[in-house]
Amino acid sequence: SHGWGPEWSGRIGIGQRGQLGTQGWRVGHEPMPPTIGTNVLGRKVLYLPSFFTYAKYIVQVDGKIGLFRGLSPRLMSNALSTVTRGSMKKVFPPDEMEQVSNKDDMKTSLRKVVKETSYEMMMQCVSRMLAHPLHVISMRCMVQFVGREAKYSGVLSSIGKIFKEEGLLGFFVGLIPHLLGDVVFLWGCNLLAHFINAYLVDDSVSDTPGGLGNDQNPGSQFSQALAIRSYTKFVMGIAVSMLTYPFLLVGDLMAVNNCGLQAGLPPYSPVFKSWIHCWKYLSVQGQLFRGSSLLFRRVSSGSCFALE
Repeated sequence: SHGWGPEWSGRIGIGQRGQLGTQGWRVGHEPMPPTIGTNVLGRKVLYLPSFFTYAKYIVQVDGKIGLFRGLSPRLMSNALSTVTRGSMKKVFPPDEMEQVSNKDDMKTSLRKVVKETSYEMMMQCVSRMLAHPLHVISMRCMVQFVGREAKYSGVLSSIGKIFKEEGLLGFFVGLIPHLLGDVVFLWGCNLLAHFINAYLVDDSVSDTPGGLGNDQNPGSQFSQALAIRSYTKFVMGIAVSMLTYPFLLVGDLMAVNNCGLQAGLPPYSPVFKSWIHCWKYLSVQGQLFRGSSLLFRRVSSGSCFALE
């Protein structure tokens, strides 16, 4: 199976990190000036403060509670997503999945992977759509730190404010790039892992009753093949997650853009007409991967931060 579980473990840890820190600099909030450092070539470059530096700053300003802004709706969002996936498995139980083997021809093996991935994609898209309103609330609770605002507090009161000011569509701003990122991530991981595991990892030992040659323990070779397959999924998950990070960034920016919070308005952010407009703007600025790193955050050539 190529399954990644609920939310695929938060996209293998990429982009779902410790709440407020990365969300603040994702929206362009840089309360501390960059410092001069050197890269591996010995050249001087500007580095922005790391996650841990900002964590200390948040504690100084907001106390330790400030590190957990938006945590409640985020936990509710993850729980709803998990429950949704579990319920869908009961209502639409998956067919018996056949194990892909290197004995299969290209057409047969691809058919198996496509069938399984299509099923996973359906579950993920539905769970994402149902949980997205809570994600929007979580994002807005977090970025209130930028303007020291208190517009969004409890989940129920936030639901009322969004519905009153933006209508039903307000709960689904930023949904499309998130869905696209999920789909690209899932298909990319499953297809890459399939081709590597099916055609580069040799599991012929499992099909030979007496083992191969003088091998005294063919079962251990098969165990090694299984281990390699599991590592392949993990590595592919990290690689594809990094490539799809811009979808996550754009979706999160759209969730807070022009919602009445300072973080979604100039000078921190232009008012975007659509998520495509947001993508193009970040691309021109060289900031499509803004906030993706916890430690070594170089200032991009097109960056223009609002420093306090």
